[in-house]
Amino acid sequence: MNAQTDRAHASQEPAVFRQGFRPFFLGAAAWAAVSMLIWIGFLTGGLPAPGISGALDWHVHALLFGYTGAVIGGFLLTAIPNWTGRLPLSGWPLAILFTTWSAGRVISLLPEPVPAALFAAVDLCFPVLLIAAAARELIAGKNWRNLRVLVLVSLFAAANALFHWEIWRNGAANLSIRLGLSAVLLLIMLVGGRIIPSFTRNWLANRGAARLPVPFGRFDIAAIAVSATALLAWIVTPHAFWVGAALALAGLLNCVRIGRWTGGRTLSEPLLAILHFGFAFVPLGFLAMGMSTMAPDSLPASAAIHTWTAGAIGLTTIAIMTRASLGHTGRPLTADGTITVIYLLLFASLAFRILSSYADDGAPLLHGAAGCWIGGFGLFIARFARSFFS
Repeated sequence: MNAQTDRAHASQEPAVFRQGFRPFFLGAAAWAAVSMLIWIGFLTGGLPAPGISGALDWHVHALLFGYTGAVIGGFLLTAIPNWTGRLPLSGWPLAILFTTWSAGRVISLLPEPVPAALFAAVDLCFPVLLIAAAARELIAGKNWRNLRVLVLVSLFAAANALFHWEIWRNGAANLSIRLGLSAVLLLIMLVGGRIIPSFTRNWLANRGAARLPVPFGRFDIAAIAVSATALLAWIVTPHAFWVGAALALAGLLNCVRIGRWTGGRTLSEPLLAILHFGFAFVPLGFLAMGMSTMAPDSLPASAAIHTWTAGAIGLTTIAIMTRASLGHTGRPLTADGTITVIYLLLFASLAFRILSSYADDGAPLLHGAAGCWIGGFGLFIARFARSFFS
């Protein structure tokens, strides 16, 4: 009777609020495109800087805590039912949660200065409610193993809170940005380190491949531990030479990790290859940041940062968004031409952004990076919006 009632209630809910990935992936893609348009407006002088923070801090917060936060929310709310066997959060509770995320984006756009406490309170409602909802489901489902994921999500939320404190206290954010970025990278290393070899193993096994990825094990745990230590040092002392060496070591260990996953055998399926390709920018980012720290004149810090943000985070999140959007709406798990173009556009955005750090006049490349970014997420909306509402 309870199962029948649950199904009856689900059938009465708007389709977009039946599963967490539907509103949050759609919202994340829309915000990624809109916030980039606004950022270009700030750079060109067509729009005034927001009242809540400087333009650069606004840009970082919009994409790191706004966009990435929505993707994390959509991923968690979709994955937890698979981990626990419980029904997904849906209907009005999901709608309320999505509304809190949207409210944080709206208040960040207000042209007039708003009280710092009000901005923080509105913006932090979403991560607090998300963590509470996720913890409730994990504990009710006795899924203790994945509480470690929630620890990293809580660290990410704490970084968002610290961002607001830094803006209020100092007028600019530094420590919180490194902490938030590090939390997301650790999430990618932990979750990606489990799902990428698993998905690859299943795909290759179905094709009778003899060589399969090495599953998550002690080496992965050691690599993540070294990476976490290096990131902690970078958060606290970002310019020390020894910190750069630690980051480089973490990069090498993660290069070994991804080399054990036989990603080269997945090139015929872009939906799977993009997971490997996106994760590759985790070690590349470590190596780039290590080089930039040890020899600042050799590589601009902005290029290293964007290797992690536009590269590791941007490509990994779009990989997760496209795969989950196909699989959980009953579509075949294979990338069509439109999805492949989405991947290519986001990679082009990354390439343009990194090259702009070396150009005498980087403005055309920055505009190209923004255009490809906006085009990629706009195409994601065009490709998936209809299925999210049906």
